[in-house]
This record gives sequence, C-alpha cells and structure tokens, in this order.
Amino acid sequence: MTFRLLRAETLATLPTNFLSQSQTAASDDETLSKPRRTLAATGLNHALHDGYTDLIYVLLPVWQAEFALSYGLLAVMRGLYSGTMAGLQIPVGRLAERIDGKILLALGTMLAALGYVLAGLSGSVVGLGFALLISGAGSSTQHPLASAAVSRAYGNAARGPLGIYNFSGDLGKAALPALTATLLVIMSWRHALLLIALMGLLVALCLALLMPPVGKGFAQKSAITAHGTHAGRGGFSWLLAIGILDSAVRMGFLTFLPFLLRDKGASLPTSGVALAMLFIGGAAGKFTCGWLGARVGTIRTVLLTEGGTAVLIAAVLVLPLTPAIIVLPLLGVMLNGTSSVLYGTVPELTSSDRTERAFALFYTGTIGSGAIAPVLYGLLGDALGPTLATAATAVTALAICPLALLLGPHLADDQRA
Repeated sequence: MTFRLLRAETLATLPTNFLSQSQTAASDDETLSKPRRTLAATGLNHALHDGYTDLIYVLLPVWQAEFALSYGLLAVMRGLYSGTMAGLQIPVGRLAERIDGKILLALGTMLAALGYVLAGLSGSVVGLGFALLISGAGSSTQHPLASAAVSRAYGNAARGPLGIYNFSGDLGKAALPALTATLLVIMSWRHALLLIALMGLLVALCLALLMPPVGKGFAQKSAITAHGTHAGRGGFSWLLAIGILDSAVRMGFLTFLPFLLRDKGASLPTSGVALAMLFIGGAAGKFTCGWLGARVGTIRTVLLTEGGTAVLIAAVLVLPLTPAIIVLPLLGVMLNGTSSVLYGTVPELTSSDRTERAFALFYTGTIGSGAIAPVLYGLLGDALGPTLATAATAVTALAICPLALLLGPHLADDQRA
C-alpha cells in the first residue's frame, strides 16, 4: 500500500515539475532577450537621432539658397537644434524619474520627426527655426535615457553594450546625411524631409512596440554601489571633467584638420577622403574601446587613447601629406575611443535611481564643450596660427592623463586590475 501511495504521488507531481521547468526555461529565455531588445531598439534610435543632427549640414546650402541666409544665420539655425538638444537633457533626465524612459524615448522620437515635418512645411526663416527647436527638443531625450536603458538592462556587463550603442550613432551619421543628399537629387528638399520624418515615426513605433520597459528612476542600489565602490565621493566630477576635455580635443582638432591638409598640398577631394578615413577610424574606436575598457580597465584605456591622441596629432603636424593621411584612421580610433569608455563608466559612479540624471549631466557637458571648444581654439588659431593651435589640442589630451589617475581610486574595475 505504501509503495502504491508513493508511486501515485510521484506520478501526480511529474507534470507539475515538468511544467515548472518549462516555465523557468521560458522565463530565462525572455530575460536574456530583454537586454538584446533594449540594445537593438536604442541603437536604432541612436542612429536615427545622430543622423537627424548631422543631416542639417547637408541642408544648410539648400536653406541658404531658399531663404537667402547669411553664414551667421546658418550658424544660428544649426545652433538652435544642437543648443535645444543639449539644454533640455538635464530636465529630461529628471522627468524620467517619474515617467518610464521607454515612453519618453518614443515621444521624443515622434517630436523630433514632427520637427522635420514642420521644417518641410515652413515658408519662412522663423518657421524653419521653430521647427528645428521642436526637433532638437525631441532629440534631447535620446542620449541620457537610451544610455541609462542599456546600462540598466546589462547591469555590471554594460560597458561593451554601451560601446555598441555609441557606435550605432556613427552609423546614422554616415547613412542619413548620405541618404538625404541622394534624395535631394531626385526630389525637393521639402519632400525629402517628409520622408526622413516618416522614418522617425517608424522608429518611434518600433520603440513603443518592441522595446522592453525601462522603468522610472527607481530607488534601487546598483550591484556596484552595493559592493562598496567610492561612488558619490567626487568620482563623477573627475569623469565629467575628462569628458569635457576629451570632447574639446576632438572638436578642436577637427576644426583645424582641413586647413592643415590644405597647407600640406591636399586638394579638396583629397581632404574629403582624409576626413572620411578619420571618421571611419572614429566609428571603429567607439566600438572597440568600449570592449577594451571592460577588459583592461577604464584608466588604462583612457591613458592609452589620450596618450595616443597626443602622439598622433603631433605626427599629423610634422609628417608630409601622404603619411599624415595614413595615420588618420588610427588617430580617429584614439580620438573617439575614449568617449565609449567614459559613457560606460557613468553608471558605476552613480546609484541606479540617478542614472538618467547622471547621463543627462554628462552629455550636456560634453556636447556643450564640443560647441564651445572650436570657438576657443579658433581664437587661439587667430593669434598663433593653425599649427600651434592644433598642438594645443595635443597638450589638452595629455592634460587628461593626470585627471584619469585621480579618477582611478573611484573605479572598481581598476582597483581589481
């Protein structure tokens, strides 16, 4: 009798155990897919928004002819977009503490697309400026919220995925302006912008349907904070200072590179090829240095990229034209590689409930530096000439190295290394 009872109990529990194991496996698969879906959705969104930002360069000559704009007004048009995008990132980061980041990302992408719809319909400079303000406001959601979403999705393993996310923006910078230039050959700029805006609406729909929820700025300790890192003891300030100087070096060097190549005897097509090689190297740097930082540590990677930047800028200054062009892809890797490492470090120095706000502050500082640095280096170039002004960017890169050493004690990965 006892044997029969035990056998009956075993048979009765077998389907339940089997069902439980199946449910656990399905739950594990779903858990693994969520970070990948987050990275895919935010990467697509990053490509769109960075493409939206840079396609303005393609349209500036068209707008000049359409609205009879001076160069000063063209600069204002460009500044309306980038200034609004940079200035609203901190408020957006705070808003994400009350509203799910996925919702804000989708709404921001819709708003950016709407801005380009209005730009295509505008009949005056005022209307065009208002449209760019709207689109820039929509793009302000992208960097802080998407970076925080990837960081939360991958946790301690977020450095590599953040590098991939960062790299996706360069794909958009390459693809969308080129697509816009092609569309301008076969249709008016107004119709081209309507098609570009339609792409944005489709991306917003993909975010709404496919991206997992991000959550509000929940008061949950991150794993790194829980293990006792030095977050909150000044480390983020050092990281922000490094990011600001790194952005200044990059934009300052790009300001003078065309003139350096011209002085070495480069023709306009040759300068275009040289710049393309630099940008290709930059895209590769964003992809590879995020991976490198996860394996050898943030500080070692920053010292390598900034030291390499200084050496290669000096090489471009002293080498003849052809060797200088040859080193540009490697210089691009160094110039852009640091940014991926720095973005991946932001979550380590902040608690999980402050991730969006920290990314917003970091992106505001780096984008603002990228806007101001060319002006400052330009004034230096007026006073000393382009060669010495470019040398000053190399000195700035070297100045980052001691700041990186000061940041080291605040980072868990470099303490373990």
